[in-house]
Amino acid sequence: MRVYLDNAATTPLDAEVMSVMCNVMESHFGNPSSIHAYGRESRTLVEKSRKTIAGLLHTSPAEIFFTSSGTEADNTAIYCGIIDNNITHAITSQIEHHAVIHTLEAMEKAGNIKLSFVNIDNKGNVDYAHLEQLLQTNERSFVSLMQANNEIGTLTNIERVGDICEQYNAIFHCDTVQTMGHYSHDLGKLKVHFLTCAAHKFHGPKGVGFLYINHKIKIKPFIYGGSQERNMRGGTENVYGIAGLAKAMELAYTDMEQHQNHIQGLKSYMIDQLQENIPGVLFNGETDKDKSLYTVLNVSFPEIDIADMLLFNLDIAGIAVSGGSACSSGTDIGSHVLTGIHASATRPSVRFSFSKFNTKEEIDFVVNKLRELFTVTA
Repeated sequence: MRVYLDNAATTPLDAEVMSVMCNVMESHFGNPSSIHAYGRESRTLVEKSRKTIAGLLHTSPAEIFFTSSGTEADNTAIYCGIIDNNITHAITSQIEHHAVIHTLEAMEKAGNIKLSFVNIDNKGNVDYAHLEQLLQTNERSFVSLMQANNEIGTLTNIERVGDICEQYNAIFHCDTVQTMGHYSHDLGKLKVHFLTCAAHKFHGPKGVGFLYINHKIKIKPFIYGGSQERNMRGGTENVYGIAGLAKAMELAYTDMEQHQNHIQGLKSYMIDQLQENIPGVLFNGETDKDKSLYTVLNVSFPEIDIADMLLFNLDIAGIAVSGGSACSSGTDIGSHVLTGIHASATRPSVRFSFSKFNTKEEIDFVVNKLRELFTVTA
């Protein structure tokens, strides 16, 4: 048996999405910027896809801009949101995705901003009172906080963050790469200025995503070139990727509650089985279903001699997962997220991430293999 439990890294392409993309590749090869019929057909498909996504998010198609990835969307929101609005102070957390942290750190190093980090607890929860303290300055701030951490799954109350940012006239950018397609987002109510997406996190294609830009915020392009994306992003649109993204979003929203229940059931079952079969197992981040991303489970295993080989042994057994540990030395980079929540530097940690395609039988297989490994090395 082969088991794929690394869906936070990327998800398998849905068969219906693949079918749509193949049809588009065959029938809509025209450049969307061309004025002839072939181009107009592709342009119509791009705009139809934009309208579909905007409808699901309760926003205007004019606020959706297609990108090559969530990373590009994050970089665009952060750099342009700060520079073009004359922001000199940014706030984030130590456990954000590197697409956010590295961008902000580079801007601080270049002298563009002063960077502050909001406090988090040992489960990755944001200290909202401290966020308010950081915002109580005479300068307008840029806040970048993700909705769900990609390694430990802890959820941030972005409605609350949005309210706080509005109170202090701050610009709010939210990385929703891990939650888009897994939770519903009502952008007509959510007080956010920028929001990001990557299609491959919810059974869409790699190489395409989008950036939501609230109409109240004005920025210049991050990538210059042609007049694509209403003069906001140069570069010929990835037509079949965009069509796949829209279809994946459509499917995700159609069956969202069913998938949530199925995947949360798998996660809860795995928690129970691990506690029953591996003494001393711990969990990084929140595990309460109301506080944790239901697709992610980060497990801290007991110290064993083969800790460095745990992922290798699982891979040999046909089990695909991600892993890491807190930084334990100057030469061990480790996981900045686990280091940020002060997780044990000596215990091996594994991120299991689930999708609608996983089964209870696969969870049993993985737990049994883990039990074998820890029994042999005990």
